[in-house]
Amino acid sequence: MSPQIKILLLGDYSNCQHSLATGLRSLGCEVTLVSDGSTWQNCRRDIDISRRPGRLGGLELYLRLSTTLRSRLRGYDIVSINDPNFASLRPRRLRTIFDRLRSDNGSVFLNAMSYDVPFLDMLADPACPLAYSEWFTAGRPTRLFRANEDEWRQWHSKEMTDYHRHVYDRIDGAVSVLYEYHCALQRMLPPDKIAYGGIPVDLRQFAPVDLPEQIGCVRLFLGRDRSRMLVKGSDYLEQAARAVIDRHPGRAELVIVENRPFDEFVTMLRGAHIVLDQIYSYTPATTALMAMAYGLNVVSGGEDDYYDFIGEHDNRPIINAPTDLDALTDTIERIVLDPGAIAQRGRQSRLFVERHNDCTTVARRYLDFWTSRINRT
Repeated sequence: MSPQIKILLLGDYSNCQHSLATGLRSLGCEVTLVSDGSTWQNCRRDIDISRRPGRLGGLELYLRLSTTLRSRLRGYDIVSINDPNFASLRPRRLRTIFDRLRSDNGSVFLNAMSYDVPFLDMLADPACPLAYSEWFTAGRPTRLFRANEDEWRQWHSKEMTDYHRHVYDRIDGAVSVLYEYHCALQRMLPPDKIAYGGIPVDLRQFAPVDLPEQIGCVRLFLGRDRSRMLVKGSDYLEQAARAVIDRHPGRAELVIVENRPFDEFVTMLRGAHIVLDQIYSYTPATTALMAMAYGLNVVSGGEDDYYDFIGEHDNRPIINAPTDLDALTDTIERIVLDPGAIAQRGRQSRLFVERHNDCTTVARRYLDFWTSRINRT
């Protein structure tokens, strides 16, 4: 396959596909990114498919994708969708667009980076390989589930489940960005149709911060989407941080940032010592990895299952976040009371991202897998 392979990336979350595009271009690929910019995050893209509110907004977007944009969504060797719901449209509309992508291009792959029906079904299964998630812990519904039972039912409507099955039955393969999503793919597809890619980070955008060896007041940073507090456990992170600050006046401070555009958020992130990311994940996601690229410390997902999965046995700098509020408070307290360890842990964090998540390294994993699947057809 020529290195000038043409790739269409459709949809994005938290700049993941944009960073993947950067890595693929560094490998000589021709890449077009089409997305809504991850809505309010306003991530960069080549073609915008933002939707205006209301039913007319949906109709307008569907017509654009079906008519004026159709010529720009065809003729690619590879199409990678970020989600079966790759645009803000109803499943019946998406099915039509997906089928056109299949007919107008070479191969279509899923980039598994978000909720979909198979992933949620795995979480609800008593045999789920994850001991906890935002939806279930030890097989019991969480506070997120109890507060969003209507959303859960909508995910499992016949229209949605039929459409997601339609996509999985017709993709040429799937790549996961997180260990959790990889577990779900293993339940849906044969081993030769799945691969792990990881979350790509463009390290050129993250010059390492020189953390001081001695820190008088530890700066805790919590960046959150106010509509996803229960998903990430952001409310527990705030409560735990404030409890520690109250116990040890002058030893720590908390900065909270909500719903900022991506580029602005990345700049603000740089001023932290400790980034409080999320509590229900086995793995570090985009915010945590960007913070680690800066050489900062993160409280996020850092389970042994994840490290073992990626083959990392020596450098494990992520401060694993407990889901229990008291245990989470104790974890943050230990960090604040041992500021001398922050600089070294930050250096280890940077090395971790350089090894596992540099966008060119991740893009190579994707490209190797995609081309191996193309060569079989």
